[in-house]
Amino acid sequence: MGRMDCVRIMENNQAPAAYRIWGVDDVVYGPVDPQTLREWIRDERVASGSWVFSESTQQWQKAGSVPGFQSLFPDNDPGDTRSFYPTPPPQIKPGTLRRVKILADLSDAALERLLRHVEIVKVDQFREVVRKGDMGDALFMVLEGELRVRLMIGGKETILSVLAMGDVFGEVSVFDHGPRSADVVANTASTLLKISETGFRTLLVKAPELAAPILFSMGKTLAARIRADNRRLQDSIALTRAAAG
Repeated sequence: MGRMDCVRIMENNQAPAAYRIWGVDDVVYGPVDPQTLREWIRDERVASGSWVFSESTQQWQKAGSVPGFQSLFPDNDPGDTRSFYPTPPPQIKPGTLRRVKILADLSDAALERLLRHVEIVKVDQFREVVRKGDMGDALFMVLEGELRVRLMIGGKETILSVLAMGDVFGEVSVFDHGPRSADVVANTASTLLKISETGFRTLLVKAPELAAPILFSMGKTLAARIRADNRRLQDSIALTRAAAG
């Protein structure tokens, strides 16, 4: 569809309906769930003239013509083709994804396919990306910038770790949809890759050869974190016993 925005509806028996946005830079953003798409429409990030593709009908429609979404466009001008972003995001080339450690061994062809299943998120400095207690439904990979993982205790900030280019966070939520355990805040303007739980499930079904190495790398990362936490716990117990003795 050239440089026009596209929203792709995926409907299958293994996952709920999801939506995918093709930006003006020909990069696919998403997938996202229906509620998120409705929020983007209300924020005027998706226009009534954006194209919608249904895999079940194999037909293209403009967003303002899709059943269930017409009422969200007050003027419903099908000729309105504003882009998904207020300004076009930078072009992301497949090789750029190798900045992320868990993607370093994938081929250019695999990375290009992966771009169709992720959302590129631009984060301003000091903005919260995730908030402690919120229910998680996506993992994030840091392409550019720096973020901090923090806890607010007694009104004071405790920094747990600093995330830099190549790091991943939020991956546990892909498996359990549990609450976030800490805030993540951008120290600098940052560029992130976001893969939703729905998007990852789609990868497992439609592109298992992409999902498998990512899962393996995620497992290694989680194992390393568990070992590090165990060491910290052992050290803490040893110090407590030494102080008590």
